[in-house]
Amino acid sequence: MADSAQHTTIWAVGGGKGGTGKSFLSSSMASCLALQGKRTILLDADLGGANLHNFFGLIRPRCSLTDFFEKKRPLQDLLAHTGVANLQLITGSLGSLESESINYAQKQKLFRHIRALEADHILIDLGGGTHLTTLDTFLLADKMVVVTVPEITAIENMYQFIKSVYYRKLKAIFKAYDLTGLVQDTWKERATHNIRSLKDLISHLRSGSGRIADIFDREMSGFVVQLILNEVRSSKDILTGENLKHVCVNFLGLRVQYVGPISYDPAVQKNINDKQPFMLFNRLSPVVKEVRQVTDNIVHDTPFNVPEDLLDGRI
Repeated sequence: MADSAQHTTIWAVGGGKGGTGKSFLSSSMASCLALQGKRTILLDADLGGANLHNFFGLIRPRCSLTDFFEKKRPLQDLLAHTGVANLQLITGSLGSLESESINYAQKQKLFRHIRALEADHILIDLGGGTHLTTLDTFLLADKMVVVTVPEITAIENMYQFIKSVYYRKLKAIFKAYDLTGLVQDTWKERATHNIRSLKDLISHLRSGSGRIADIFDREMSGFVVQLILNEVRSSKDILTGENLKHVCVNFLGLRVQYVGPISYDPAVQKNINDKQPFMLFNRLSPVVKEVRQVTDNIVHDTPFNVPEDLLDGRI
């Protein structure tokens, strides 16, 4: 019980495209956890485009990840107070670094330092795109969260992000168990085996070998992507999240859990412009209640229950 109580849960919030509200939701969920009395650290991993400090009215933090990479300062020394009890922030690099400039050794050092931070929850806000550093940071997490909005370009980018994460994970498994050659040969003969998707490929490999089936069961047992649909304006939008979940299951064979919608509220943009923690200054907004519910769903691995009358088309 003592070990369980001391466990740090790492969250990563991504999605592949900027402008979907990842930073807003990262800061709001972190605030929610902190207000529940949980020791929480928020890490801005949007290298070169850091903005999380703005959500707490911090003009320009004295320290950032630049100090970690260039001055070799430990992450623990970079923690800044946010003004929210129990919540500290490590800001991203302010214009001096990009994901592409981080080498393998630096990335592994960063991951070791993240794991060593003392907190109940660590939330990592990722930048846009599918650079390998972004994908590997997402895969570091215990809670892998994607955020999108009900717009076709954002949805396509989110799907591509999830697909890239999944493929990155599979490549690591193939390499670890010396299966890369078999996978490549099977894909070359995909027409013969009637393989049309990544899901078909994995199903074919599993059916042909009990050992491979055991490997996938073991390595993928806890692999769940949790989906938040932001800026929802209608009942139809709410259903979009459920449809996205099924697309990922049907075409990738990947477990995606829809943890809830977040309504569109113009107060969000005003609050961002005012540089105030949303969860403290907008208690009457429905978004506050929705953020709390989504956060709770992620903590407890609980899916959002889409209303039945919405599922059967009565709304």
